[in-house]
Amino acid sequence: MIITKTPFRMSFFGGGTDMKEFYEQYGGAVLSTTFDKYCYVTVRHLPRFFKYTSEFAYANIERVTSLDEIKHPLIRNLMKFKDMHEIRLSYEADLPARTGLGTSSSFAVGLLNAFYGMKGKRVDKRRLADEAIYAERVLCNEAGGIQDQIAAAFGGLNRIDMSKDGYKVTPVIISNQRKKEFNNNLMLFFTGFSRFSSDIQRGTKKNMADKTKQLLEMKSLVNQAEDILTDNHADLNEFGRLLDYTWKLKRGISDGISTDSIDAIYQKALTAGATGGKLLGAGGGGFLLFYVEQDKQPKVMDALQDLLYVPFEFENDGTQVIYFKAEDYDIPQRFLEDAKEQTDGGNHLGRRIWHEIATCCLGCSEAHGAYE
Repeated sequence: MIITKTPFRMSFFGGGTDMKEFYEQYGGAVLSTTFDKYCYVTVRHLPRFFKYTSEFAYANIERVTSLDEIKHPLIRNLMKFKDMHEIRLSYEADLPARTGLGTSSSFAVGLLNAFYGMKGKRVDKRRLADEAIYAERVLCNEAGGIQDQIAAAFGGLNRIDMSKDGYKVTPVIISNQRKKEFNNNLMLFFTGFSRFSSDIQRGTKKNMADKTKQLLEMKSLVNQAEDILTDNHADLNEFGRLLDYTWKLKRGISDGISTDSIDAIYQKALTAGATGGKLLGAGGGGFLLFYVEQDKQPKVMDALQDLLYVPFEFENDGTQVIYFKAEDYDIPQRFLEDAKEQTDGGNHLGRRIWHEIATCCLGCSEAHGAYE
């Protein structure tokens, strides 16, 4: 039996530049952090007492006798990809899905981490990120970028640079005191609205050719924001002003990114004293993040009292195995032939996966956010 714990992320700057159509031509950059809200994946082998051979519990419960019967696209594809059979799997999370926190990617990373553990293997964070990207973007053919999987696997406050050749994760070097002040000046609110990220991302993709100028500017803001954080003499409140600016840029990329209701909430927060903010994720709903100096936070809390406030702290660990107990399990003979397909060497597999990510055609979604 194994339990993995994988954090959610919040992206501050550069969202949209992690889309393949953009970063392959211009290079992408994102500034993001993971925080102390997690998804938990529990996997164990299912005893052979039942008529079904595997059971999956998320928002729905599935009991199946073959992998092809699995309705959840990510579970089905990863069960085949990692040659998993006869398991009981459950998914739980601290926060709801479809809310702009990279929840689907955290699930993909945590599930891969659990599957490797069940096979008695430990793999590095890069391989987990690569394979989670491959699972969502190639196997499930979901539209979207690649920052969420990387953030969930690596954890921490990072700058992520992307190109056609791959990606680089660079931790943001910031003192503990300044990082704590930065964390304390951020306020997270749940709007009550949810959306399918892939729906918004398709609209973003269609507009990509017309919005290159905005995306290039959004990418440049990553440098400015990183400089503010790392320069102890810089005014940290400038980070909030940049958030406000990047949110206005992002709203122009796709009609589905904001709504009249979200715009009204955002304006309420600014009037009450917030320096700036943004809707997290692809847009359309979910969580609003605001930068608010601490002496002004009571007024913002009062102005947004109809929304759920979610306190949080940054985290640095990324996906983890938090419980493991080895199980005796004999692989049935009928599964052994399929297992031979999974014996690719690690480096070869990584290169093949990145090649397929780079050449796949993104667009359709088999079942948007079906784990919810």
